[in-house]
Amino acid sequence: MKIENVLTAEELTALKLRALYAENGYEPYKMSKFEAYDLYAGNKDFLASDRIITFTDVSGRLMALKPDVTLSIIKNTELRAGETKKLYYNETVYRVPKGAPGFRELTQVGLECIGFPDAGAVAGVIGLACGSLKEISVESVLDLSHFGLISEALRGAALFGADAQDAVQCLNDKNAEGMAQVCRRAGVSKKIAERLCLLVTLYGEPQTVLPELEAAFPENAFVEELKNIASAVKNGMLRIDFSVPGNIKYYNGIVFKGYVKGLPGYVLSGGQYDHLLRRMKKNYRALGFAVYMDALQQLEKGEG
Repeated sequence: MKIENVLTAEELTALKLRALYAENGYEPYKMSKFEAYDLYAGNKDFLASDRIITFTDVSGRLMALKPDVTLSIIKNTELRAGETKKLYYNETVYRVPKGAPGFRELTQVGLECIGFPDAGAVAGVIGLACGSLKEISVESVLDLSHFGLISEALRGAALFGADAQDAVQCLNDKNAEGMAQVCRRAGVSKKIAERLCLLVTLYGEPQTVLPELEAAFPENAFVEELKNIASAVKNGMLRIDFSVPGNIKYYNGIVFKGYVKGLPGYVLSGGQYDHLLRRMKKNYRALGFAVYMDALQQLEKGEG
């Protein structure tokens, strides 16, 4: 009997993803189903949901069933000077998905590149994110943003506090008129306001979007990073989109979401989260992504 006839589509995809990551130099990582509650209590705004299942262990410590994988990996991974670890996982998390009536047991397959990833490693992670989507469906896209460029644009416009939060929300909502209103309210000059509004409206393939970005942000290191990624990952799947959501307090560089035809929301999410590492007193960098296997249950078996 063929293995394809025994496994569910979700299980088969998970096997293919693990093989893809192993072939590209990533090592398997296994973790406990629970962690000390303090790990999550101090980083609730990083989590997809702030509702956590807790219990008291025999020593009296308050523990939590794992609602997130990345926090556990960062907490438990130690590096030597200059070392970079490439890890992949197939893990279960426990949380309340958006719109769900209660807790669910959810499977994630993903990877983390932790340490001192260079430009090649960053492009490699983006390439593996695209490869992951292809294992799910040939009709898929990866939307790519850069929080470094967004943060720099907000600082250049002197938007801070509530004004900055409103501007980020306008980006997420693709609300150009709302962004213009924020800029007028804050007294931002017309030229700088136009650059922010450009970030709201830009969307498309790198070869179309990058020339406009270069004209608006000349000799910008973050735009150069996007160019380098687009040059390294030439598969027709990349789209530049600054509405990609994420917590700007944690993410600082490339952020991305993956979509496949037939599903309303993203099935893959990732980015560079150096700010989280600093908060956890870790002196290195990291980026990674997760594929949300429960989303695949909405696809018919064999689709894509």
